[in-house]
Amino acid sequence: MPELILGLSAHYHDSAATLLADGVPIAAAQQERFSRRRHDSDFPADAIRYCLDEVGAKLPDLSAVAYYEDPALKFRRVLATYLGAAPHAFGTFRHTLPPWLSWKLAMTRHLGRQLARLDLGDPPQIVVRRHHESHAASAFFPSPYESAAVLAIDGVGEWATTTMWHGVGNQLRQLAELRFPHSLGLLYSAFTYYCGFKVDSGEYKLMGLAPYGTPRYTDVIRERLIDIKKDGSFRLNLRWFEFLRGQAMTGRGFERLFGGPRRVPEAPLTEREFDLAASVQSITEEVVLRLARTARRLTGEPRLCLAGGVALNCVANGKLLDAGTFEEVWVQPAAGDAGGSLGAALAVAMSRGARRVHVGTGRDAMSGALLGPAYDDTDIRSTLDRRGAVYRVLDEATLIDQVVAALAAGKVVGWFQCRMEFGPRALGARSILADPRDPRMQSALNLKIKFRESFRPFAPSVLAEDAEAYFELAQSSPYMLLVAKVSPALRTRSDSTSHATGLDLLRITRSTIPAVTHVDFTARVQTVHPENNPIYHRLLTAFKEATSCSVLVNTSFNVRGEPIVCSPDDAYTCFMRTRMDLLALGGHLLEKSAQPPYQDDDWRALIPMD
Repeated sequence: MPELILGLSAHYHDSAATLLADGVPIAAAQQERFSRRRHDSDFPADAIRYCLDEVGAKLPDLSAVAYYEDPALKFRRVLATYLGAAPHAFGTFRHTLPPWLSWKLAMTRHLGRQLARLDLGDPPQIVVRRHHESHAASAFFPSPYESAAVLAIDGVGEWATTTMWHGVGNQLRQLAELRFPHSLGLLYSAFTYYCGFKVDSGEYKLMGLAPYGTPRYTDVIRERLIDIKKDGSFRLNLRWFEFLRGQAMTGRGFERLFGGPRRVPEAPLTEREFDLAASVQSITEEVVLRLARTARRLTGEPRLCLAGGVALNCVANGKLLDAGTFEEVWVQPAAGDAGGSLGAALAVAMSRGARRVHVGTGRDAMSGALLGPAYDDTDIRSTLDRRGAVYRVLDEATLIDQVVAALAAGKVVGWFQCRMEFGPRALGARSILADPRDPRMQSALNLKIKFRESFRPFAPSVLAEDAEAYFELAQSSPYMLLVAKVSPALRTRSDSTSHATGLDLLRITRSTIPAVTHVDFTARVQTVHPENNPIYHRLLTAFKEATSCSVLVNTSFNVRGEPIVCSPDDAYTCFMRTRMDLLALGGHLLEKSAQPPYQDDDWRALIPMD
């Protein structure tokens, strides 16, 4: 039996489990997909069960369990922070201290008890790795490179907020570190909070909002909030932030600097929010580019690997690639804390002599990020019959032909195939698909399918072999973590031909694939490769043959506030709660118009259908 190592992240946000076999990721999933609680932070019992079931293993079959951060070191930072902010942080400290003293400080013992409750045998030794080591390991070890520079950038781990590493073979050497409270992730989260979005989940909304504004606050941010050095290191001016003293990120200082109180969540967006988003995005890109130049200088490597929450800022990643500091950039698809479960397990495996057998093949070790559960047609049919669904069972070729015809006719299709994705992006396994050529599709998807803000852009999937014809992209982007400009040949309007501002920009058609062209002519691109997701590649190929277009709108199979669907039951529920037209569930095709009435009064009370 291969050496099995289980990695865990838990008890902050985005709990997850990952299973390695001889150092190779073979199963990984976030707990939220099973519990249906977005960003679930609880012990990932369901994710662990899935990982072990994937290979028919139990806990005694594992050689180790790896946890993604050091609780003792983290507690010292928490304690020092509250003591340093005393007496202002006493209220928060009073609520935070008891769980630390009762179980968080003894995390390995707590995890051991939780594992024992799974009734899967006695758990093995639990090994603790540091938070940023887990991020760095998740970035470098699965990458296709024998050696590379590595950057891990997030809010905060134990103390570290930004770390720089040099990866060679199965070794990682740390080169530099920035420490809390000086954090690029927390700076971005402060603006996320101030603009009325939720911290630790709304940062991608702020990124999507940035192109609607102008960066007119960048000088204020540089002069008052952050001191950026030439090498990319920085210090925050803490007088303007509240996160040291409590749960709020900003307070009256921010209000004085930026002209008024924090936006109330769900209130209308104004030019101020557009410009704040553009400004902090510009500052973030500046810091990332400077850090990258320093990493290149210190390591001499032509390739860079990224992880940590800031690595999910695909706009900054695209600017980094365009800058040419590195020839190639590889971003861990589960770059946030969920990926810490992968990194912790990899760090342990490599320390025990595991080999990176994929290096030299030109491919990474992530299997296209399709590391979650799959459901066969028997599972699917059982679910559909239990729900009283009306469906047809088709062979793959017929299924693809009918889905392509529906997409070309302007219909929206739920696409549920093969293993679920690990990480925050849908990559053609748990996706909602549409025709990118329809100028009305972006608004229709947001308002009638996703039930979310109208300004949110949608991402394109494109055949990898055709990507250069559509996007100014210097390398492949299989995990939808690089933003690139739409090719000038496809643009139907130049930057100088419109004086529209704010959300009025949405009304302007910018390219021949308008549903995936953001207001600044960019797109968050997924290049689809036949070796990563064969059936999705065949669908795109068939769509190209039918329409001469190699691109589809690809958005995650979920609605606002819910995790991406995991099971056939999740998929059917989401399909019936929205205005999707068709659902391709394995070899089963469902038409919305043929389904029996769906009773879900609680949902309709929460999400208006009109």
